[in-house]
Amino acid sequence: MSSRLPEPPDAAPRRRLSRADRQQQLLTEAWRLVREEGTDALTLGRLAERSGVTKPVVYDHFGTRAGLLAALYRDFDARQDVVLQTALAAAGPTLQEKAEVIAQAYVACVQTQGREIPDVVAALAGSPELARVKREYETVFLEQCRALLAPFARDQSLPSVGLWGMLGAAEGLSYAAVNGDITAAQAQRELAETIVSMVTRA
Repeated sequence: MSSRLPEPPDAAPRRRLSRADRQQQLLTEAWRLVREEGTDALTLGRLAERSGVTKPVVYDHFGTRAGLLAALYRDFDARQDVVLQTALAAAGPTLQEKAEVIAQAYVACVQTQGREIPDVVAALAGSPELARVKREYETVFLEQCRALLAPFARDQSLPSVGLWGMLGAAEGLSYAAVNGDITAAQAQRELAETIVSMVTRA
């Protein structure tokens, strides 16, 4: 009788992530890296190291650091849009209720992302190409707000200057809440009042 021990079974093969799942894994790790070390530490090589993949994998998904920053902003914007659309679907019919929903959704989304999103936005502003990406998404958001709020204006139209002012207030108040300068409730209340004022004076 042989005393040789049986061979252990082969380990189960690791499941290959789909391209979409791999990209989401990389984005999640990129957000974590920004949160822990700041955007200056965010390089494709550092992301590959932290994610346990080779550099070519990260380069294949994002191409350049600018591409990675743009992907992070798109990821943030997509989640912001889901929050906003879900909230609007349950909003009441009045201007005040619409304004409160927009304010709550915007502030909540920035708070969920934490201090990372201001860093990414600052990095985007440093590149004309990336600034255009940010502006494209901002324009989409403003047009959504225009369509939602214009029926409450006197002539059922809203000037762009007021909408851009509203967006500036939304960003400033949200980031102040993230930094602890004001509370989230204060940011939401002030933003809702800003929105109502912008619409009623249009």
